[in-house]
Amino acid sequence: MVLASHLPMLLEIHCRLGASAQRLAEFSEFYNDCNHVPPLPAEVASITRADWQEALGVRARESDYRRFFSGETERLGGLGAIRCYLPQLACGIGASALHALMRLAYGVLRNDDAEIATALGYWAATWLPLRDEPSGPPDTDEPLALAAAMQSIPAFRQVEVETDLLWHWMRAVGGKDEFAPLIGRLRIGSDVLDRVTRASLAIYASTLTFEGLHALTGSYWVRLISPHVDDPCRLARYFWQAILAVYPKIGMPTPLSGAELDAMRSCALPPAAEIATAAIASNDEHHPSLVFTAFQEHARTGDPLYLVLAAKRLELIA
Repeated sequence: MVLASHLPMLLEIHCRLGASAQRLAEFSEFYNDCNHVPPLPAEVASITRADWQEALGVRARESDYRRFFSGETERLGGLGAIRCYLPQLACGIGASALHALMRLAYGVLRNDDAEIATALGYWAATWLPLRDEPSGPPDTDEPLALAAAMQSIPAFRQVEVETDLLWHWMRAVGGKDEFAPLIGRLRIGSDVLDRVTRASLAIYASTLTFEGLHALTGSYWVRLISPHVDDPCRLARYFWQAILAVYPKIGMPTPLSGAELDAMRSCALPPAAEIATAAIASNDEHHPSLVFTAFQEHARTGDPLYLVLAAKRLELIA
C-alpha cells in the first residue's frame, strides 16, 4: 500500500479559507507526523513521448512519469500538457481513488505548472481504467438512474476486495461483467457535468459518507479542469463511472427524495465564517476539503444545501 500525500492541496485550501501562517505550520507538522507518506520510488527508466502509455498504472514508475511530465509542462505549459495528455488519462480517472484528479485540480486552481506536472505523473502511475463496454445506445439522462439499476444486481452485493481502500473497490467493481455496460447507458451532452454534480450532491446529502464526500468534492475538481480539455464531457462521464464503482461499498442506498433534500435545505445555518473557522481548526483532512468545495459550489449555484452539508460535516448543526 502506498499512500497519497494530500498536504499540498490541503495547505492551499487552508490558505483560501483564511488560515494563519501558524496554523499552516501546525497542520503541516501534524499531517506529516500522522501519515508518514513514503518517499518516491527510485527512477527506473526514461519515459518518452513515443512510449509514455506503456507503463500506465505502474506505481513503481511514478518518478519516471513525474520527470516526463515535468519536461512536457516546460515544453507545452501546464495547461497545454493537460490538453495534450488528459484525453488518454481520462478513462483512468479513478487513479488513487480520485486523488490524482484532486491534485491536478488544485494545480489548475493555483496556476502552478510544477504541481500540474506532479499531478499528471501521479495520475499516469496510478491510472485505473474501469470496464466500459456499452451494450446498446444510451437510454437515460439521469446519473442516479445508473446507481438505482445497480441495486437489483446480485454481483454488486457480493464484491470481494483485498482491502477497504476506495481504489480497491473501484477496481473490483469496475472489473465485473455486470459493470461493463453501465456507464454506456448515460446520455452525454453539454450539461452532463451539471447532471453529475447534482447527483453527487444528492448522494452525499443522503449518506454523509466518506464515499459520498468524494463524489461531491470530485465533481468540483472535474469542473476546475474541464475548461482545459477539448472534450470535458468525457471527463465527467468517466468521473461518474468511478463514483458508481464505489457505490456498492456504502450498500447502494436509495438517495433522499427531492422533498427530503428540500427540507434539508431549510436548516438554520451558522455564519459562513464560523464554518470556515471550524474547518481550519480541524485536523481531519477531509473537513476543509468539503467546506472549501461547498463554499465554491454554493457561490456558483446559490444552493444552500452545500452550506448545510458543510455545517453538518463539522457537527455545527444536527
